[in-house]
Amino acid sequence: MSRRLSLVVLFVALALWLAAAYGVRYGLMEDVQWVGLCSEGAAKWQCQVRSNLGLMIHFGVFGWGALIASVIAFFVPRRLGRILALIGLLLGMLSLMLYSASLAVFAVVIAGLRLVRAA
Repeated sequence: MSRRLSLVVLFVALALWLAAAYGVRYGLMEDVQWVGLCSEGAAKWQCQVRSNLGLMIHFGVFGWGALIASVIAFFVPRRLGRILALIGLLLGMLSLMLYSASLAVFAVVIAGLRLVRAA
């Protein structure tokens, strides 16, 4: 696959990932209907997902995961490094959309630098 085609695929995948992250943020985490339903009782599976996602956001799981994957990817050569950088970038973008921007900013920059680095 040519370098230009792989960059286009990467940008399309990032756009779809951002749309999904915004959907989770505004459709599940901030929607008034779910706040009301989940405050009464957490019997629905959606409430359990919302609760667990809230805990992962609170403890910074996405931000730390993105930062760790990006830093490791920066030092790992070849294809494995690019895959780790892509994972770090995707987790970092998710973390940016879900209220954990402090660590995700550094992870996205490091992963982006690793992805554009020449082979």
